[in-house]
Amino acid sequence: MIGNINQAVLLIIVANVLVSMKGFNDYSFLNKYKFQVSSILSGEKIRMFTSGFLHVDWIHLGFNMYTLYLFGSIVANRLGIPNFLIIYFASLLSGSLYALKYHKKELYYSAVGASGAVSGIVYSSILLYPGMNLYLFFIPIAIPSYIFGLGYLLYSIYGMKNKVGNIGHAAHLGGAMGGFVLTLILSPSVFNTHKLIILLLAIPILLLLIFGDKLNRN
Repeated sequence: MIGNINQAVLLIIVANVLVSMKGFNDYSFLNKYKFQVSSILSGEKIRMFTSGFLHVDWIHLGFNMYTLYLFGSIVANRLGIPNFLIIYFASLLSGSLYALKYHKKELYYSAVGASGAVSGIVYSSILLYPGMNLYLFFIPIAIPSYIFGLGYLLYSIYGMKNKVGNIGHAAHLGGAMGGFVLTLILSPSVFNTHKLIILLLAIPILLLLIFGDKLNRN
């Protein structure tokens, strides 16, 4: 299977592995480049990008990279490498921006991980192939990707509101929104072929943009 992976996807996976390994062994490096609200507000904007290449451990890294491996080539092969890179890095940025907006009063809030960027790629692939069947752990039946996408958004909203687990739900949502919008911009024909599904997926995003501040308990 590794022979079928798009070269751009493979390059990003390698970059994540190398940078994360550096962070595993060097806490000062991790601390310098992780997402941290107070540091970003003080001017260290680069953290909104560098944090996306750091992970807390091998499990965290492995899960994100396996997900990117599964969905990255779908986007790169359909839209081309330049557009894949645009969606990946823009989703990383939109995830960081939304996390910053949501946690702006938590000055010591910090996070690492490629989840925002990966969420954008997953959501892009869902828009491109909404009828694609997905098999999830512990669920023995196939789930259409658009159903998964809707459930993913709703769970992330719930998780963000209720602070479920040590997970950056806000970054996931921001990344998914970035992937959603950019895919429609870069491939507008998708809207013509899957209009109803796209409108369905857009509903929780629009509600989040309108009422998202009410979810924040800070």
